[in-house]
Amino acid sequence: MTSELITTLVQARKAARITQADLAERAGLSRMAVQRTETGDVDPRFSTLQEMARVLNMELIAVPAELHAQVQALIQAQAGHDSL
Repeated sequence: MTSELITTLVQARKAARITQADLAERAGLSRMAVQRTETGDVDPRFSTLQEMARVLNMELIAVPAELHAQVQALIQAQAGHDSL
């Protein structure tokens, strides 16, 4: 799960044309922390991921495992509704 989240954050950073150094500065992290998080060299703290997401105009939401299927269904239903 964390790897999927990190992949999403990397894609969002690149789409926003923000360098690792810029992301680090805006998030109050070291460039090395961002680099090691993105490459999977460390198991990042939730707060690190949260700050990276904040800079990228994203929000992390913790969902209890027992509600994961319902949340996924809601997201898919909304995506289907938005495409109409």
